[in-house]
Amino acid sequence: MATYLLAIDQGTTSSRAIVFDNRGKICGVGQQEFTQHYPKDGWVEHDPEEIWQTTLASCKAAITAAAITADQIAGIGITNQRETTLVWDRKTGAPVYPAIVWQDRRTADWISQLKEQGLEGTVNKRTGLLLDPYFSGSKLAWILDNVPGARQRADAGELAFGTVDCYLLWRLTGGREHATDASNASRTLLFNIHRQCWDEDLLEMFNIPASLLPAVKNSCDDFGVADASLLGAELPIASLIGDQQAATVGQACFKPGMAKSTYGTGCFVMLNTGNRALTSTNRLLTTVAYRINNEVCYALEGSIFMAGAAVQWLRDGLKLIGSAAETQALAESVDSANGVFMVPAFTGLGAPYWDPDARGAILGLTRDTGIAHIARATLESVCYQTRDLLEAMAGDGADIQHLRVDGGMVVNDWLVQRLSDTLACHCQRPAVTETTALGAAYLAGLQLGLYASLDEIADMWREERSFMPAMSEIDRETRYHGWKKAVARVRS
Repeated sequence: MATYLLAIDQGTTSSRAIVFDNRGKICGVGQQEFTQHYPKDGWVEHDPEEIWQTTLASCKAAITAAAITADQIAGIGITNQRETTLVWDRKTGAPVYPAIVWQDRRTADWISQLKEQGLEGTVNKRTGLLLDPYFSGSKLAWILDNVPGARQRADAGELAFGTVDCYLLWRLTGGREHATDASNASRTLLFNIHRQCWDEDLLEMFNIPASLLPAVKNSCDDFGVADASLLGAELPIASLIGDQQAATVGQACFKPGMAKSTYGTGCFVMLNTGNRALTSTNRLLTTVAYRINNEVCYALEGSIFMAGAAVQWLRDGLKLIGSAAETQALAESVDSANGVFMVPAFTGLGAPYWDPDARGAILGLTRDTGIAHIARATLESVCYQTRDLLEAMAGDGADIQHLRVDGGMVVNDWLVQRLSDTLACHCQRPAVTETTALGAAYLAGLQLGLYASLDEIADMWREERSFMPAMSEIDRETRYHGWKKAVARVRS
């Protein structure tokens, strides 16, 4: 019996694939970074073909690293960068335009006009989201309105829209499957999370033809099979789920009140609210955590656009460091950031500000500021932004005393301890920090019968290390007050 699971984790800066055994142990990994394109201020694009080719290469590398053959794999789970928008030709699969990335802000002016028309309340009530360029709806409308012939071709039924999960499914199945799951659909501004369907009024608002849209399935479901020519065997595709929702599954946050925070390109805190779609009064998002057997689990989410991406900027933009791993030693080499605050609003600010016009800044520089201070301030900005989210959740009635953390950044012990100090919260790091890929694998295994229930999956979760707050309240509040002043500066 095939008992391995192949998880595709298609992220913002790299494509990754991981082979897990049926106990959630990592057996093989493949990963490739790909190019980030910034054609204009606030614009971020990816090459869809590069997304596909790096994903396929990563899958092959993971299988090779695991020293198994494709016929030993029970099935595939896919998790993905959310909101990133692609449109392609239904016959040829050729994209009509580069993928517009979730960080992209090109539709900010149009979104502002919709807000001025008083439409945000309707959108929020139906989708759980706010009117912001972050989401897919306005990106899709921009493509239809700005790519010559795109709207006419869409009206004729010649084009398909999808988020990255949907596009990869299309490519893996040779164009036979055009589908997404409820978690990804819930991030488009076009999906009614209460009725669990595409919303006709919202489609009209954004002028989106329904013929473009994929079918919306459960997060673990029958999504067809990957062509044998790709990986060496026909493999069932058994789950699709957005990356933050996948991490929620990988962290086994299955009970209402449980919360996780993922630190990758951005940072995303997700609080399980069960079968209740809570409406935030503090500009957080209500979203679908997952849908299994047509039963929806909802979550309250706070989204930060720049976490690991800020460290990547120190490496690639300023060239202050050679690798992200250097930041821990630099942070530890100084007693403080020496009054320096980094506000990484390179593409605006996410929750709870939702300010697309804010721009990044490093504040408090003096003649004795060094690379270590800037590196430390960059790591601390991640902690402060997380506190912004937890403060907003507290305003909505949540009392988060335990936070499960994951993502590439949490291998940094200094960062997780500073996070615990900043939040005054117990932070738990799991034994497997690749929780995004793990969540996709778990759901695929659930669909394929390798696991009997979510309870069985929860029993496999293991803590690697706990971090408890050790900072004084005075110090904690003084530092956070300095952060709030810095944010106010970049928004003025």
